[in-house]
Amino acid sequence: MFVFNLILQAQPGGSSISLIFPLLIIAVFYFFLIRPQMKRQKEVQKFQDELREGMDVVTNAGIIGRITKVDGPIVRLMVDEKTFMRVVKSSIQGEYKSE
Repeated sequence: MFVFNLILQAQPGGSSISLIFPLLIIAVFYFFLIRPQMKRQKEVQKFQDELREGMDVVTNAGIIGRITKVDGPIVRLMVDEKTFMRVVKSSIQGEYKSE
């Protein structure tokens, strides 16, 4: 809609740069901000869908634990011997790799 309004407002003797500059800005925003964020979001969703028992993971809060049960959107983590936590899949940030 924004681009269409710019085309209608262009004066017959106006510079074509006035039309190219907004399009260039939109392209830069798409390729440097929107597209990488969508790609990262797809990777995180794929990781969360592939969670399985026995994986060592870290949550967004920094809690490290081993998955003992996956029940739909809920994951049970063992954070210590006989200490379990239930968290939602979306709070799991990634796999924990000890050094």
